[in-house]
Amino acid sequence: MKAQPPRDNSQHPDDTPVARFRRADDPEWHWLENRDDPEVTAFLEAANRESADWFAPLDDLVERLYHGHLARRELAVHGLRTPLDHYTYWSETAVDADYPVWWRHPNGRDDAAEIFLDLQARAAPHHYLELGDMALSPDEAWLAWTEDARGDETFELYLKRLPDGEPVKLLEEIGPELSWAEDNRTLLFTRYDATQRPESIWRLPLAEGATGMPEAGEPTLVLREEDPEFWLGLGKTRSREWLVLESASKDTSECHLIPARQPATAPRCFRPRESGVEYALDHRPGHFYVLHNREAPHFRLDRVDEGTVVAGSTRALPWQPLLAHCQHETLEGVDAFDWGLVITARDHHEAQVYLRILELDGAHAITRDERLPLPETPCSLALGDSPHFDARRLRLREESFTLPVTWLEHDLDSGERRLLKQQPIHGDLTPAQLVCERLWATSHDGERIPVSVVMRADLTGHPLPTLLYGYGAYGEVLDPWFSVARLELLARGMAFAVAHVRGGGDRGEPWYLAGKLEHKENSFRDFLAARDALVAKGISDGERIAAYGASAGGLLVGASLNLAPESFCAAVLDVPFVDVLRTMENPDLPLTTAEYTEWGNPGEPDARRRILAYSPLDNLSARPWPTVFLQGSWHDTRVPYWEPAKLYARLTELGTARGPVLMRTDMAAGHGGASGRFKAWHDNARQDAFILWALGLEEREG
Repeated sequence: MKAQPPRDNSQHPDDTPVARFRRADDPEWHWLENRDDPEVTAFLEAANRESADWFAPLDDLVERLYHGHLARRELAVHGLRTPLDHYTYWSETAVDADYPVWWRHPNGRDDAAEIFLDLQARAAPHHYLELGDMALSPDEAWLAWTEDARGDETFELYLKRLPDGEPVKLLEEIGPELSWAEDNRTLLFTRYDATQRPESIWRLPLAEGATGMPEAGEPTLVLREEDPEFWLGLGKTRSREWLVLESASKDTSECHLIPARQPATAPRCFRPRESGVEYALDHRPGHFYVLHNREAPHFRLDRVDEGTVVAGSTRALPWQPLLAHCQHETLEGVDAFDWGLVITARDHHEAQVYLRILELDGAHAITRDERLPLPETPCSLALGDSPHFDARRLRLREESFTLPVTWLEHDLDSGERRLLKQQPIHGDLTPAQLVCERLWATSHDGERIPVSVVMRADLTGHPLPTLLYGYGAYGEVLDPWFSVARLELLARGMAFAVAHVRGGGDRGEPWYLAGKLEHKENSFRDFLAARDALVAKGISDGERIAAYGASAGGLLVGASLNLAPESFCAAVLDVPFVDVLRTMENPDLPLTTAEYTEWGNPGEPDARRRILAYSPLDNLSARPWPTVFLQGSWHDTRVPYWEPAKLYARLTELGTARGPVLMRTDMAAGHGGASGRFKAWHDNARQDAFILWALGLEEREG
């Protein structure tokens, strides 16, 4: 069945927020970009009231979904304990808490536990709180962290003596990232430019004052990036020998190194940037390991003598090959240990990530080369928190659509795998009652598109109402993830599917390149092909398929709806990037210049024509869009609130949607939505209630 009109909507068309706030001289609604205009907040609040009124008949369903979700999960969360050199660290979140409390005890003394950071207490005075980074000094005597109490992704720096020193605010208006030098008294951090681009890295000297309180000296500039397309980031090698300062655009990178024990040393450029060449590195004493795509589009791994870096020359000298370029897989990451390397790679054919163990002898010959086993396919697999350079028992994190998040310890010597922790699941629908399938859609140009779908095992063989999820940008992957909230939807007879479209990284680097810039339309065609394949395979009911996209996924869904609005009965667009051309024409907005290599620079005529051809707001017409629920955030600096607001206004004015067009703006959050877990879960329940209503499942119970 199609989505039905709202059952309790007696509002006159002339009394809608869009009708009341419409300005005849601005049919594009660009006036919404002026956040200082009180009419803007009045319009958003009016739309929120309209949305709340529409949802009123579904409030009971929202509460059932919310409390059903809570009943399925373990509300008291105990994090995995991680031993460092002197102490073992973990987090605990109380049953009724939004935020965790961090604990530690001396290694081997679990009877001497102490709290060292209480985020729940720190969040109490605020409507919003996000932890940016948390960094322990190497001697574990000091804790530095950054926090954002507004939602606009600007951070404040705090420092305290462990365990119970008074926190001292040292800096404001900085980036989230932190890194300690190995001298225990130097901290590195980032600062933004006017467009909120991390454009500089600074060194902050620290000391303990006479009263025991931390004191900071004057920050010193370490590195500034002048190119507006490049962002700076911070890191440290696991060997703890080198601080790594990375400058990167969407397709080019450059690393600078500082000896971690001599942080006042001027940074050395590892290899000067070369347009279109990306590289990342890690270190073992005597050698650097460089993952790069120079003359190797799927990346290769080379080894570089540490002495050449210290001497200041790595461009001209030959790099020693370790892993050659391969046509059927992309190398995604390298992690160095004293015994060798862990390589993260992605199989193009199966769209599956895996971990590869390389042990090296003194002559640098590979003495062991093996893949770690997968729990199932498709699945997510990642190296967990393994801070010790000599660790031979690796922590792994596994999950899938049917496997709750699981932490394992893999012993490299014995091959034994020990379960450390698995997310507990309660309730009437267990992971064992679910089934996941991987099918392949055929897109407009014949390319095979992976589609993952999960549903109740007892409902297979019958076309089901389906939610189709998509992203497809920046090379990001949508490896399978377990969701407790999703169980509420699956229990009511819905299928959940993911379209792994081009523009993402699900089939490696070629998959990303085939869905960006001049190839961007492939993403939209792939999404529609995934929808059609679900119907053709008998998995989905073609009359009851809803689409979901967030951020750049909102662009994907919005553009797909412009192409084929009849393909979906409903859509949820969360902080959607839909005003693409106008945003990319404004270099003063955050992210714009950094994203020229993703979408194109509209100052170039060909790029402007391409963007104009698919930008959702620029391609609206009087076609029957499905019912839509739009969500935005007032403090969002990545996708400003006015993008969903303009789409809401213009779709409403067109008046051709097959159901209601609703919008809700969170006036206290940023791009990621609410920071507290209970509010975030309640917001998710509202969204899910809309989906169930649109799919005709709101009256069904599990």
